[in-house]
Amino acid sequence: MKFHRTLLISLVVLAALPGSAQETGKSGWDRLPALLKQIVPPVFPHRNFSIPAYGAVDGGTTDCLPAIKRAIEACHHSGGGRVIVPAGTWLVKGSIHLLSNVDLHLDSNAVIKFSTNDRDYLPLVVTRFEGVELMNYSPLIYAYGQKNIAVTGSGTLDGQADNSHWWNWVGSKRFGWTDGMPAQHDPANEPALMTMAANGVPLSKRVFGPGHYMRPTFIEFYRCKNILIQGVNVINAPFWLLHPTLSDNITVDGVTTNSLGPNNDGCDPECCNGVVIRHCSFRDGDDCIAIKSGRDADGRRIGVPSKNIVVQDCRMQDGHGGIVIGSETSGGVENVYGQNCIMSSQHLERAIRIKSNACRGGVLKNFYFRNLEVGTVHEAVVKINMHYAGEQGPGCNYPPRLENVFVSHVRSRKSQYALYIEGLDDVPVSHISIRDCDFENVAKPNFIRDARDLDVRQTIINGHDTEIRQ
Repeated sequence: MKFHRTLLISLVVLAALPGSAQETGKSGWDRLPALLKQIVPPVFPHRNFSIPAYGAVDGGTTDCLPAIKRAIEACHHSGGGRVIVPAGTWLVKGSIHLLSNVDLHLDSNAVIKFSTNDRDYLPLVVTRFEGVELMNYSPLIYAYGQKNIAVTGSGTLDGQADNSHWWNWVGSKRFGWTDGMPAQHDPANEPALMTMAANGVPLSKRVFGPGHYMRPTFIEFYRCKNILIQGVNVINAPFWLLHPTLSDNITVDGVTTNSLGPNNDGCDPECCNGVVIRHCSFRDGDDCIAIKSGRDADGRRIGVPSKNIVVQDCRMQDGHGGIVIGSETSGGVENVYGQNCIMSSQHLERAIRIKSNACRGGVLKNFYFRNLEVGTVHEAVVKINMHYAGEQGPGCNYPPRLENVFVSHVRSRKSQYALYIEGLDDVPVSHISIRDCDFENVAKPNFIRDARDLDVRQTIINGHDTEIRQ
């Protein structure tokens, strides 16, 4: 009797393992309703602090940052509420730092224009550059270690970045750089940070800022809890647009991003737990949504995954990818859901994208995508690439492990590839399920290499039933 009981328990355990793609995919979606109930946006007291009452002057020529700071402090010390930015154009020479229990609310037709003078974003703060911690310019809107914070309303946040301000720092002639100008990729700048991280240099000694040409993010909430970003329009960012980091319980709702500069990702949750991104529209110069968890040695040092993330009812237009995981995956990523999204643009390169490499490491597992309408993408509808940006240097012996990717009910109209899947030869990607999809006008055959337990069925490519099991 004991033998039979043990056998039964073993069979139950085996059924829950990733060996059966269909069962694992179903059970993953079954967990989504409970997850969504756990992500609850903060609620603020009904107290308003209008910035003109603290000295802000409309018109776009007077620096309103001192007034906004006074309003935020008054709101915070009173126990919380809304700092109101009314209709008008408000110049801000520097970074807005939010405090706990404060909702920065932009009324309709309110525009905050941020200075493009890098010196206005001093003193330096703890931040990240492409997944690595450092002391750098403050993000344009920033909070560190705060609770119950928000940026809401229907107004516009304008970083005023262009080919003459911020973007030319990337070092590309496409974005205004010319021979002889400094850039972030000079030997004294970005590579120095990566070398510091690889050598374990403490954060306190990774001091950058002026003279290093490393652009700040737009909105970054670092080590915060209970975050809401809702309704606002975010345009012309120096770098990544929305960047919650090491934070929990985050709602991004009804936000529009429109920024076509270099590395202009729309929303990058990094090392975050409990995130919903819904009813948003993305038109960006890089990935629309990119879920990250730190880069290489620094990501492994911090060791915090991004997990329990939901993307739904969004529209992705221009960008390198629609819903993306990586490439900074060193802390791991798990339990990501994407559903009911529309993706299409001649300038959108991929719909679903998972990218990493052997420098990164990290466990990547349990990704679920369904009900996606994809019009035109320039490259692949589904791209998984564990050789992203190539392996660099002798320390690249941290192969990431990717397993359990479930894609169903995706319909695309035009692409180069339906599926582009490339694992590592010594660590193949595993348990990839593609079900009930329809890919039209696909120019090239699927590219599949180093994939184990790939299961493609009930799927049509260019009008032909396609089944792949390997």
